[in-house]
Amino acid sequence: MAVRFESHRDVAKALPTWKGKTIIDVTNAYGVSPEELDGLPSSAFVANAFTGAKFVKGFNHLVAATLATDPVVEGGHRVVFLSSDDEDAIGPVANLAKQLGFAPVKLGKLNEGGALVHARGRTWGQLIFQDLFKKEQ
Repeated sequence: MAVRFESHRDVAKALPTWKGKTIIDVTNAYGVSPEELDGLPSSAFVANAFTGAKFVKGFNHLVAATLATDPVVEGGHRVVFLSSDDEDAIGPVANLAKQLGFAPVKLGKLNEGGALVHARGRTWGQLIFQDLFKKEQ
C-alpha cells in the first residue's frame, strides 16, 4: 500500500473484509502526533483499518526513486526492512523481496525492531533513509 498515511482509511474501504490478504505498508506518518495514533506505531494503527488482513511494514525506509533503481549494486543486494506482528506474514513478503532482487532483513514486531523504520511525530526512525547493501557470501 503506497499511499499517503492520511489515505489509508480510503483504501481500507475498498473491500468489506481483507481476510486472506496481506498488506505491505510503505506509508510513513511523519508529522502525525503519537496521540493521533493512540500511542501505537503507525503501522499498527493503520493495520486496525484492514479487518482480517495480515500486515507487514516494509519498503518504506527508502525513497521511491531509490526503490525504482536496480536493487543489485556492487555485487550485493539493496536491503529492505520488514516488520510485522504476524510472523506468518513475514516469510511470503521476504520471498517477494528476494524475487525482486532485494535482501530482506526482518526487524521483528512493529513496536520492537519495526520502531526503527517508523516516524514518530516529527522524528524519523533510525533506519529511515539508510541505503544499505548485503553482499553475497
